[in-house]
Amino acid sequence: MTYNSTLLRLLDERGYIHQLTDASGLDALAIKQIVPGYIGFDATAPSLHVGSLVQIMLLRRLQQAGHKPIVVMGGGTTKVGDPSGKDESRKLLTGETIKANIASIRNAFERLLTFGDGPTDAIMVDNDEWLSELSYVELLRDVGPHFTINRMLTFDSVKLRLDREQPLTFLEFNYMILQAYDFRELALRHDCRLQMGGSDQWGNIINGIELTRRMEGIEQFGVTTPLLTTADGAKMGKTATGAVWLNENQLLSYDFWQYWRNCDDRDVARFLRLFTDLPLHEIARLEALEGAEINDAKVVLANEVTKLCRGEDAARMADETARTTFAGSGLGEDLPSLDVPAEGMRLAAACTAIGFAASNGEAKRKIGEGAVRLDDEPVLDPGFLIQLANGESRKLSLGKKKHGLLKPA
Repeated sequence: MTYNSTLLRLLDERGYIHQLTDASGLDALAIKQIVPGYIGFDATAPSLHVGSLVQIMLLRRLQQAGHKPIVVMGGGTTKVGDPSGKDESRKLLTGETIKANIASIRNAFERLLTFGDGPTDAIMVDNDEWLSELSYVELLRDVGPHFTINRMLTFDSVKLRLDREQPLTFLEFNYMILQAYDFRELALRHDCRLQMGGSDQWGNIINGIELTRRMEGIEQFGVTTPLLTTADGAKMGKTATGAVWLNENQLLSYDFWQYWRNCDDRDVARFLRLFTDLPLHEIARLEALEGAEINDAKVVLANEVTKLCRGEDAARMADETARTTFAGSGLGEDLPSLDVPAEGMRLAAACTAIGFAASNGEAKRKIGEGAVRLDDEPVLDPGFLIQLANGESRKLSLGKKKHGLLKPA
């Protein structure tokens, strides 16, 4: 379909569109007026990870096209838990923890969106404001009649869980009702006409559109993005050593930069379209690079994404550290570091402590395979004692892509 609005053309060209509830209706509305649109984020940790970045960039594109982003923090729904794509119940958090997580998460949004009081400025709201005020009887009476158990059982978030014979609590079963209620409440409070999300949210979005239409007679729209995985099928935002967090205090900027620099060749062009503001003609040029030159495109990707999420200084330092480190025996200042006590530290323990391995057993295996080096020299003894003189630093490496700095404590 050919779109006439700046919004849908932008989303289409960059590869964000998977499903639309009413393409022609949303296209016409986006030409006619500023469209407030929202995405919800639950606050289960102090930071979101890279798996949420496509949704944050979707809000950024909404603002770039002249519309109004609404960031909905799930202070209320985090207390319940979204069953989508999960095999077990979410650990329930205290209200204090959820509030602290929301305050911490806001930092990532402030780098990518412009907040304020203007017509297209982003706002952040917490659905706990209205969900915690609901009485159970009121919810049953006013909202309950608009949902049937028959239909709720057909949604993937429920059906897949049941097909895998995994328990689904009544608490989680209510999540889709609360999310639908959010869309209705945002329409009344902020004239919200659009909900966006990943493809696993399609059923929840449809619920919200239908609930608002039935209760308020307001027309709303939905957009979902494709399921985002890497070319090798891995889930975005996860690595063998853990999540790729957006917040700096959860993950060093150098490690964040390296995540993008080390992506699969097949992902580079797609990631450039989704996660950077580079013009499409420049992305096309980078996409055409072949052989070893594709690494130049990966460096551009790493720099651009790190610049957006961590700032220009962080991107520059990570790039300089990588160049220094990969050029030979140099020690870049932005490398992940580990303080080695005066009495020393065994090599396997150092590999685990700096994050190269999840356990000492895994570290010992990698050392035995010859994958671990000190100052670019292989060391095969897991029990090798690393001791540092005053002021001395040494480079610890795993393979060709992981490097760290050992410093005296």
